[in-house]
Amino acid sequence: MFKKILIANRGEIACRVARTARRLGVTTVAVYSDADAQAQHVHACDEAVHIGGNAAKDSYLQWQRILDAAQATGAQAIHPGYGFLSENEDFARACAAAGLVFIGPPPQAIAAMGSKAAAKALMERAGVPLVPGYHGDDNDPAFLQGQAERIGFPVLIKASAGGGGRGMRRVDRAEDFAAALASCQREAKASFGDDHVLVERYVTRPRHVEIQVFGDTQGHCVYLFERDCSVQRRHQKVLEEAPAPGMSAERRAEMGAAAVAAAKAVGYVGAGTVEFIAEPTADGDLRFYFMEMNTRLQVEHPVTEAITGHDLVEWQLRVAAGEPLPARQDELQIHGHAIEARICAENPDAGFLPATGTLQVLRWPAHVAFQRNATQTAAAEPAAVRVDAGVREGDAISPYYDSMVAKLIVWGADRAQALARLDAALRDTHIVGLSTNVAFLRRVVNSRAFAGADLDTALIERERAALFDVGALPLAQAAAGVAAHRLASEAALEDADPWSRRDGWRIHGGARRRMELRVGKERHIATLERLHDGALRLSLGAQSWRLTARALGDGRHDVLLGEQRLTLSVYAQGETYAVFGAAGTLELQEIDPIAHAGEGAGAGGRLTAPMPGKVIALLAQPGEAVRSGQPLAVMEAMKMEHTLAAPRDGVVAELLYAVGDQVPEGAELLRLDTAE
Repeated sequence: MFKKILIANRGEIACRVARTARRLGVTTVAVYSDADAQAQHVHACDEAVHIGGNAAKDSYLQWQRILDAAQATGAQAIHPGYGFLSENEDFARACAAAGLVFIGPPPQAIAAMGSKAAAKALMERAGVPLVPGYHGDDNDPAFLQGQAERIGFPVLIKASAGGGGRGMRRVDRAEDFAAALASCQREAKASFGDDHVLVERYVTRPRHVEIQVFGDTQGHCVYLFERDCSVQRRHQKVLEEAPAPGMSAERRAEMGAAAVAAAKAVGYVGAGTVEFIAEPTADGDLRFYFMEMNTRLQVEHPVTEAITGHDLVEWQLRVAAGEPLPARQDELQIHGHAIEARICAENPDAGFLPATGTLQVLRWPAHVAFQRNATQTAAAEPAAVRVDAGVREGDAISPYYDSMVAKLIVWGADRAQALARLDAALRDTHIVGLSTNVAFLRRVVNSRAFAGADLDTALIERERAALFDVGALPLAQAAAGVAAHRLASEAALEDADPWSRRDGWRIHGGARRRMELRVGKERHIATLERLHDGALRLSLGAQSWRLTARALGDGRHDVLLGEQRLTLSVYAQGETYAVFGAAGTLELQEIDPIAHAGEGAGAGGRLTAPMPGKVIALLAQPGEAVRSGQPLAVMEAMKMEHTLAAPRDGVVAELLYAVGDQVPEGAELLRLDTAE
């Protein structure tokens, strides 16, 4: 086993690797950018080395600096995590040349599977079924248009060197192909340095099923069963589970054998994932097609750990150190069911627009396992709830890296128990300071389709009516939470002097307190009245309820609203309150009418940057008349492209930024005059 390793990554995966290394007695070295100087992964490791500026290209992709850091600190091996350099064959070769072990597959295996087109050709020769499409080298736009028309729409354009949903577009009509191809190639070039693409038939009800494989230097290879990753947005995974619902033992063995054959065909060593597109057949089984192989550890590996009882990072370290695989195929078993939810800083109701900001409140469910114990046996029950995170309360989510905050993993004896535990864990996950997808994830978990395992990659779109713009905590409950918080805060200020009491008591009659609350753009008037008998009444519009509240500590309140008993968690940041309850969450502001007098003045209809990022395309010129909803600019932020549309009809008067410019959040990108 190694004595010291360097972790060439950041965030939750760097913390994850460090935990296993510490359990095995292996010293760890972190690397960090300017933006990550105080990041959690820096403190999770034994040593840390600064490697450059904020952007990944100035730090985490500067592999010579990483190699220098490893040699300077005496590290014997480099763990690349996922993303960044994890699937870079040149970096793997550079590690070997520097006398360092790359904790991953051999460079030739990365090269063989690194190009989607080349990998598909290899699988075709091996007899693995492929989705009909074009996987060749000719990327002339006119030629690819012809191939798409030959295959038949809808088609999927995919970056050959891509992953994580970047450089991927579904195209339903021939007239949309050229624009989608250009956007796809542009994003692929920016993300992977390679704009080569392939075109495939779009499977209309696809399930995304992947097989975890592992090989060692002695020539052994096993599969650790499958994960279903069908629930996706923008071609990026949202929920992953293992095993795949409805998978027969025969199909599991067939897919596992195909995945092992694929790995052996390239002399694979270490952790890898063979991904398949599966579609249902008339007899209720699944037909599968090879999609790609990811030559690294996957984000969703914890669900495999939960159902097999094996620590895959430990396996990686042992295999890279030359040891044989810790288990044979016949020793691997499935135990229970696990689901992972990716918690991201984004706004689902705004097209999953990434969010930046400070994690002012970050509270996880009680009884969370932040660290696995020693490798489990199949009979040992794993932790019911696990969190893999690379951030702490008070940390900032910046625009320089991806938007994932953490991974919430649950295990159950069966899928029904895992679903119940995931819903409860998401309910008890409280994040304040920026938009996240936590409430959206709860709606997905409770949707008819997901609960019933009616899975495919279009689930979110199919269930749109049930998933978007719904499920917030009712306003009355949120108002009760604000009232409870205010009462508790005032009670804490009271002293023994009865004349200093702030509870609104009067000798004759009750006292009313008016609260003006804003939710989004809507304002509501609530009143809190203390009656002569000392009781409280909360009124909202024409409705009113008797209210009692008792502070439980740590922002939690036991509230009786009419006949309904609630446990509400309330977090206040100035005038803003975030209220969490079993029915959901709601953020609202208590408005000071004097401080907010005149609010709302100013011109609307401006085209502004919704987040910090880089302008990569301007789609209109000065003097051009545009219509509301017409695409005007394309920005890149958090590794994704975002198209910005005209907020109203008008004429472009002036471009305020140029292609390539970095812009702050809220910056006006162009001046739009009213059309004559």
